[in-house]
Amino acid sequence: MEQINAIGRRKAAVARVYVTPGTGNITINKRALDVYFPSSILQYIVKQPLNTLQVAGNYDIKVNLRGGGYKGQAEALRLAIARALVKINPEDKSALRAEGFMTRDARSVERKKPGQPKARKRFQFSKR
Repeated sequence: MEQINAIGRRKAAVARVYVTPGTGNITINKRALDVYFPSSILQYIVKQPLNTLQVAGNYDIKVNLRGGGYKGQAEALRLAIARALVKINPEDKSALRAEGFMTRDARSVERKKPGQPKARKRFQFSKR
């Protein structure tokens, strides 16, 4: 099997993954997973698709991550890894979809409107 690539997005974050057969190393922007995401919760989010299919030690994953905050980046990476695993083995799609890893979360920040302090907030109304 050659290199498989996939892309995942969440909020403003974009994750491009390159999956090759290997020993389970995850490298994000030339840094190790535990260095890039010190939080064990975010590491868990990233590894969820691999742990669901019990293939955590079978692939090396190289990631380019940009944009957004750390939570959005972790969720974008989870989606990208799930998409790459489906490219490798299409039968895994139903298991990943049942866990919700194949769904792109389209929610993002609403834009600020002119003449208002924020997206939905209005300035105080004065009758007189």
